[in-house]
Amino acid sequence: MTASVWRIGQLLNSVQSTFVGLLRVWSIPIVLLLSIASGYTTYYGMSFFITWWIALIITVAVQSIVVICTLELAGLHWRANLSRFLAISVSLLIALLVSVSFSYFKFYEFSQRDNILIERHKTLEQDVTRYLDEIARLKSRLVVNQKQRFETAAREAGQAYLGSHPVMQGEHRNKVGKGPFWSHYHEIQQREQAQLEKLERDVSELDRGLLNLRAGLKEFSFRMNEAPAYEKVLLAFQSIQGQADSLAVGQGFPPVKAPLLGSFAEFNRGVNPSFAMWKTISWFALACAAMVDFFTVILSYRLEFTAPGPLTEEEKELAYLGLRQFNEFTINHNDELEFPIEKTELERARRYSDWTRMFTTAFLLNRGYLRKISRKSVEFAPNLYPIIAERLKFKREDAVLRAPAANEEKLREVMEKKLYG
Repeated sequence: MTASVWRIGQLLNSVQSTFVGLLRVWSIPIVLLLSIASGYTTYYGMSFFITWWIALIITVAVQSIVVICTLELAGLHWRANLSRFLAISVSLLIALLVSVSFSYFKFYEFSQRDNILIERHKTLEQDVTRYLDEIARLKSRLVVNQKQRFETAAREAGQAYLGSHPVMQGEHRNKVGKGPFWSHYHEIQQREQAQLEKLERDVSELDRGLLNLRAGLKEFSFRMNEAPAYEKVLLAFQSIQGQADSLAVGQGFPPVKAPLLGSFAEFNRGVNPSFAMWKTISWFALACAAMVDFFTVILSYRLEFTAPGPLTEEEKELAYLGLRQFNEFTINHNDELEFPIEKTELERARRYSDWTRMFTTAFLLNRGYLRKISRKSVEFAPNLYPIIAERLKFKREDAVLRAPAANEEKLREVMEKKLYG
């Protein structure tokens, strides 16, 4: 029963170790994909301000700094090297600030596109409505002015028929009937009446154009992403503008100043990044921009717990024998095995040479199997425990304790084999 339970536990431990290993391996392509995604959005925002190839170089540098500084930061303890810790932290923060700031532009355009189109349509509708109101006032003035001219001509024709027109003198004064004076003013009346009728027809045609334009604007409000709907509005607007200018000039009035309407490509264009976008900040876009870099940092931080490469059998033996030269081990607040790397007072008094064990410590620090937590002590990385456990399985601890000199001699032999191949 005990053996069966032990085998099941060993199987579960093997499955768990394999699964954790696969997750760590899978983290590498995920980090690369996240860096590419963040780099694309950063490049997109930066390319609006500088040349594309300079933006590309800076983007690659920024994403590299984010990953490298995160890996460096994960293996550091501020008590071990405060100046380096602060330098790496500041570099990481600056890189993240650049990445998130320029990525924000892309996410802002994506998340706020509908709102931007609605604002542009609202501005378009306001400009067109203001222009149509000016045309309506112009139309009223033209009709009123023409009616006044017609009424004046009709009154003068009546006065000429009755002989009471102020310009009639002598024998023509107070003479009722159709004479030369009446014919002149009657002709003026007919001309003004014809102009009034023509103006009313033009105004009616203009009113139909106004209705078509308002209907086009309403239709475009439901189809803002379709070019034909905008072209319909633009054609109706240009037709009204031509009619209104012709009416105003024909009646001796200055034309109404029309707003400038661009093409559909201009209306449907993307957002040009600017610092004004931070005044109306979109927290959703900012969260999306920060989320990509956040995941990149988290996964890069976790990658630090995996060594750059597995140790060979000789390197494992070197690590085991070198660490056996240290005598004081404690479990720290991180639940990791910690030991001091400085000589003890007794070792200093005996002038003990610790070159071999310090070489082993530096080697394991460089390979990521040890982490320096202060100037005087280091701790085991999680990937070091299986190596030591493997060596403990084949070596008897009491034999090593009885023969420290032989242990050190064997360590030197392993180092020489490692050095000379």
